[in-house]
Amino acid sequence: MPKSYSQIPKVDRILTLPAVEQMLAGQPKPVVLAAVRTVLDRLRATAVHGRLAEPIDEAGLCALIESELARANAPSLHPVVNGTGVVIHTNLGRSLLAPAACRHLAEAAERYTNLEIDLATGERGERYCHVEGLLCELTGAEAALVVNNNAAAVLLALSGLAFGREVVVSRGELVEIGGSFRIPDVMLQSGGILREVGTTNRTHLKDYRSAVTPETALFLKIHTSNFAVVGFTAEVSAEELVAIGREQGIPVMADIGSGCLVDLAPFGILGEIPIRDYVRAGVDVITCSGDKMLGGPQAGIILGRRDLLAELRKHPLLRALRIDKLTLAALEATLRLYRDERQALAEIPTLRMLTTPLAELRAKGQRYLRRLRRQAPAAVRLSPEQGSSQVGGGALPLVDLPSFLIAVEADGWQAQEIDTAFRKSRVPVVGRINRGRYLLDVRTLQECDLPALVDALAHLAALPFKNA
Repeated sequence: MPKSYSQIPKVDRILTLPAVEQMLAGQPKPVVLAAVRTVLDRLRATAVHGRLAEPIDEAGLCALIESELARANAPSLHPVVNGTGVVIHTNLGRSLLAPAACRHLAEAAERYTNLEIDLATGERGERYCHVEGLLCELTGAEAALVVNNNAAAVLLALSGLAFGREVVVSRGELVEIGGSFRIPDVMLQSGGILREVGTTNRTHLKDYRSAVTPETALFLKIHTSNFAVVGFTAEVSAEELVAIGREQGIPVMADIGSGCLVDLAPFGILGEIPIRDYVRAGVDVITCSGDKMLGGPQAGIILGRRDLLAELRKHPLLRALRIDKLTLAALEATLRLYRDERQALAEIPTLRMLTTPLAELRAKGQRYLRRLRRQAPAAVRLSPEQGSSQVGGGALPLVDLPSFLIAVEADGWQAQEIDTAFRKSRVPVVGRINRGRYLLDVRTLQECDLPALVDALAHLAALPFKNA
């Protein structure tokens, strides 16, 4: 054992140091004790490998303990800078909420609310009434229900409408999304019986017709939002499936993935059909997410025929899957913005980022570049680049959005090492690496991110060695 190992003081000795006594005066003793032991464990591990400077400096030791205390007391969930260019980034929390939604959420969080009370009668009310009217107004649906995410919406709808009976689905639509969420697995849990028709690349009207039996409960159409089959393909549209459903007396359900309330085609974003179009096509039950292209909080939205949704309201699963007042508050405020499409495009961050034209991104990027260069350390170089962003959230995988990027370089540093250093800065910065270069995509950078970017650049230049 290196001699330096014996220089490491014991816990009891450390607790008597004046600086540590001050920490104990302001922090719970178990928290301080845990920080002390964590620091000592690190020092011992370093000493074992012969890398510990000796003698141990008490001031330095107290600084390490204070730093560990700060780390232990910091929230695990905290803001990061999204420089990836992926607008709806699942790992970074998906869609940002509009300021109006944040304000309404905060109000609901700090005050009692009329969550389940009818203030006109004083009787118990229903929590879904706070958003049902808005959803019906914006989509044209007869009724609406909201649960905690779209997987829950699909599970509830299948369990409530097809338990013990067959659900007909095209083989080309049996999707798996992030987190190993697979439609066949959800079908199994719901009690529905999967009846596959067609092939991976081609499914026809006759396939659905020939699959109908007395046990058929639903035709299910699933939006293949996170992949695309191209080439020799054929699929049955929602309108065609509804026609067969009417002919056979079978309801049609569509899981459309991202809930889109605005037609994005005028902005060059093709392939995402607005919810209202499915309602107009006559689809009986529609499920979608509230936190993807809709730009709201995590939620699963169910829309459709009043009689079918009435069955779901009585289902025991609804209690387990229901949303809380905070989600309702954020969703209600988001939906209200959609009453004016121009306001929605301007104020809902997801829509604003998706529809920002390249010329505007270039002007924004040049402005950011000038500000960052003024404050960047001499060892760091910043340069503009062209590139593209992605929608994310499992939506529109073939859509590339032209964008403006900022490349970050530093002498002696590889892109992967810059990435590691940025993720360890005070406010973590998450960028992307392409062809050996570390890049920040301006499309997903916010004005409030600039101080954090300056801090990350300073952190990188101050590191004594790589991967610190």
